[in-house]
Amino acid sequence: MSELLDFYKNKTVLVTGHTGFKGTWLTRILLTSGARVIGYSLKPPTNPSLFKMAGFEDYEKKDQLMNVIADIRDLSKLKESFDKYKPEIVFHLAAQPIVRDSYKNPVYTYETNVMGTVNVLECIRLTDSVRSSVIITTDKVYKNNEWIWGYREDEPLDGFDPYSNSKSCAELSVHSYKNSFFNEMDGSDGKRYCAVSTARAGNVIGGGDFANDRIIPDCVRAMENAVKSRKTEGVIAVRNPYSTRPYQHVLEPLAMYLTIAYKQWDDLSKSSYYNVGPDDVDCVTTGNLVDLFCKCWNDFGTNLAKAKWESHADPNGPHEANFLKLDSTKIKTMLGYKPRWHIAECMQKTVEFSKLFIESPESLPGEMDKEIKEFFRRL
Repeated sequence: MSELLDFYKNKTVLVTGHTGFKGTWLTRILLTSGARVIGYSLKPPTNPSLFKMAGFEDYEKKDQLMNVIADIRDLSKLKESFDKYKPEIVFHLAAQPIVRDSYKNPVYTYETNVMGTVNVLECIRLTDSVRSSVIITTDKVYKNNEWIWGYREDEPLDGFDPYSNSKSCAELSVHSYKNSFFNEMDGSDGKRYCAVSTARAGNVIGGGDFANDRIIPDCVRAMENAVKSRKTEGVIAVRNPYSTRPYQHVLEPLAMYLTIAYKQWDDLSKSSYYNVGPDDVDCVTTGNLVDLFCKCWNDFGTNLAKAKWESHADPNGPHEANFLKLDSTKIKTMLGYKPRWHIAECMQKTVEFSKLFIESPESLPGEMDKEIKEFFRRL
């Protein structure tokens, strides 16, 4: 724990998408590690918002957290932030992240996920202070053949839907910028040392996710409505109960993003393309995941409404992959990745956090810090 997080003390770190679910957790980790964080993002994308409940006010007063509310598509505004704050490390999380929303607004999805990534890469290229960067994409970048085995980093990139495909394009943009502008050279060819990697993470769960069209937020909303309506039972509608996904706690990929940036800081051989997925045992169907949510919720031992679910599968809905799994052998071998919280413990943490959100939201900053400390003690 100490070696990894101590590395970030007094570092200036720019995080795009810091007001989102993963971005808020990453920002909290960095701030508690002593980093100076420059957050560049749109306003929080959901209401309620984990970012607004995360207790960042003291960090803002001490100028340890700078909030730049702006669009990743605005290159000139983004360049202003790079020029002003001179980041040493960049984590690019800003995205349009919802598959179904990408069908509704494909142009915005491509503008944000492709050109937004190009804008970040261009600012990195023009900012000599940046030494290490991690560009976050998704497990959905691969051409999905519905295989029962996990995809490896050398498999073809060809996401089906606009969201997945835009992330495939973002990966190719990173590949081009790395080849064209970044390398460990003597400078005679115009290239400079700047390590850039991509991370393709699986589906994340955890406390504080309020996005639309995601299964755990749907579970939490159903139970929150049941509790507030004083019902004895909450019914969760499940859209794709038989689809299989690689589920992991949000802290798992975030720890590896931090590890990648740290390891490649002085070693360009660690700059690469990484899958960050759970062990096979944690690749479960959506129905199994909701079964586990209901069990954890109902076993919690309070008087809150009981949880159950029912299938709302729509055969005419937009295409979504039925089976998706990652092979994370590369990152395990090169960077020593080992999942810490398996699916049952992930769900226990998620349910505990969600019940706190419903009953005492003011306690969430302390809960975030507690989970972060517990998780990183295991690294």
